[in-house]
Amino acid sequence: MLTLCSQQQECDSRGVSRRSFLQAGTLALGGLTLPWLLEQRAWAKNRGRSFVRDKSVVLVFLSGGASHIETFNPNMDAPAPYSSVTGEVKTDVLGMNFGGTFPQIAQFGNDATIVRSFTHPIGGHVQAIRHVLSGGTDPSGQMQDGYSLGSIYSRVRGPNHESTGMPTNVLLTGPEVDGQYRSEKGRIQRGSAPGSLGSRYAAFEPGGKGPAVDNMQLTLNSDRFANRRQLLRDVDQLKRRLDATRELNRHDSFTDQAAELLVNGASAAFDLSSESPQSIARYETTSFRIGKKKFRPADIGTQFLTARRLLEAGCGFVTLHSAGWDMHADGNNPGIHAGMEMLGRPLDKAMSAFLEDLKERGMLDDVLVIVTGDFGRTPKINNRGGRDHWARLCTLGFFGGGIGRGEVFGQSDRTNSAPSSTPVSTGNLLATVVHTLFDVGDLRLDPGIPQKLFGLIQQDDPIIQL
Repeated sequence: MLTLCSQQQECDSRGVSRRSFLQAGTLALGGLTLPWLLEQRAWAKNRGRSFVRDKSVVLVFLSGGASHIETFNPNMDAPAPYSSVTGEVKTDVLGMNFGGTFPQIAQFGNDATIVRSFTHPIGGHVQAIRHVLSGGTDPSGQMQDGYSLGSIYSRVRGPNHESTGMPTNVLLTGPEVDGQYRSEKGRIQRGSAPGSLGSRYAAFEPGGKGPAVDNMQLTLNSDRFANRRQLLRDVDQLKRRLDATRELNRHDSFTDQAAELLVNGASAAFDLSSESPQSIARYETTSFRIGKKKFRPADIGTQFLTARRLLEAGCGFVTLHSAGWDMHADGNNPGIHAGMEMLGRPLDKAMSAFLEDLKERGMLDDVLVIVTGDFGRTPKINNRGGRDHWARLCTLGFFGGGIGRGEVFGQSDRTNSAPSSTPVSTGNLLATVVHTLFDVGDLRLDPGIPQKLFGLIQQDDPIIQL
């Protein structure tokens, strides 16, 4: 059997379920096989999936709650403690300055739209993560309602790319060793759940529970696989003599497409060994150490490089998880200055390399990079040198995707405590993602989209009109 799935036996004939990928069976004629699946995907696309834009999303989630002040609103004109403790770096856009640990990301100000009035009502980690990751479709964050942004996209576009078979929705996490960081990893895994959409639309997490990527490979040797392809051709020839229809004549191209996917191995997208040494060095962040009680090399650069390869292979929604931004200055977390130096520097290198790479490849306008987290941090520094939870203002920045236009959207008040103009909600975030990825006018007319789902994603206006 040729199988592309995890060891958790949840494959089905229609596509992926949670942690499963694709099952090709024996590539036999008449079964619900991978060639059949690819043909059905192409048929569905020709039947009206034109509302899916040729765009992708990379959601960079800074779990723990990254400070809105030390990221995108340093507010240096205000007195301490309402300004960034890491200072600021200027961009080429008047009035758009970033926190002092982001000098390389600041070079992409003209490709950014920074939101300084993002707000929501939830101050607890677990609930806030779910609320943000669901684009507000889970109003309370209690996991009783709603669906993650990636799962919504997977439900509308389909769980796999129609040509490459790659999963639509992928979650990239690191091998956390610090207890606090492991806890945050569990929160984003739960927050990324598809809810009532079903496990078929859950995020595929390489390196999650079970050797998923290792199993995304051909399980027959090349000789046996060639024999089976020849057997299939023989059966096809006999079948054509009995039923020489136009539909059946199209079968070979999809069989070849399926064989190409299996032989080359979908896991190649996760294999960085084919990257040049220059490319690896460009993204390298392992010289940075992250943690609180236990430390490990920062792998955010590997995540960004993997994300670029996944996008090129047909993934549509990639979530990158960076843990440790809960900078209270307590037993589990560093203070705001030390924490930003520890996590901000590798993020600055990795994300700037990613944005530069996308621009050089002509991909930046087609990839929307979103930076956000659970919530923001208190305008005042606590007596230990940390900032505490603060949901009245949160971190939110957009880069590329056709909406990064060198703009600052909304404003905070003088003390960085609350929006002073144009409050932006999680619903506005969802609408921005939806309008980026889909032609909403055509989407509305598709009978295959549940009306409840469409109603949820149309409750709010996008932040930026395309």
